[in-house]
Amino acid sequence: MKRSSSHRLVAHGRTFAAGCVVLLLLVAGVWTSWDTAHHIVLAKGREHGTMTVTGCGDDACTGSFAPDATSQARSEVAVDRSVAVKKGDRFPVVVKPGTGDVVRTGLPGFLHAWAPLGGALMLAALVIGGGMRLTRTSWGAGIAGAVLLLATFIAL
Repeated sequence: MKRSSSHRLVAHGRTFAAGCVVLLLLVAGVWTSWDTAHHIVLAKGREHGTMTVTGCGDDACTGSFAPDATSQARSEVAVDRSVAVKKGDRFPVVVKPGTGDVVRTGLPGFLHAWAPLGGALMLAALVIGGGMRLTRTSWGAGIAGAVLLLATFIAL
């Protein structure tokens, strides 16, 4: 049975719309992740050291900052609260320029920074499979997102 041109147009329109949603999800995931990740990826010239957590509130944990050889000491710094942070923990950090906020570095910090992209990949996989009918690509995106989130969970 031959398809009509209007049916093909609707099919191409659906694929285009789904592609736009996928693009939006992935751009949002990268944008959200890059807000934290750029402090880790582009850490040259920033203050590095070790944070010892002394207390946690609803949104952030605070603690002392022991600088490396080129950084200055700080009496108190803050890191975004995470389920993996508790009083007494010590981990390497980099200070956000011009603030008293720090970002966890190393593999756990890197993976945690990119966790929003993992969630975006998993959401995009549903749209790729359902809206664009690209099953293999959908599975690839979903598995990549799940692996990123699982690796983050294990690393923290």
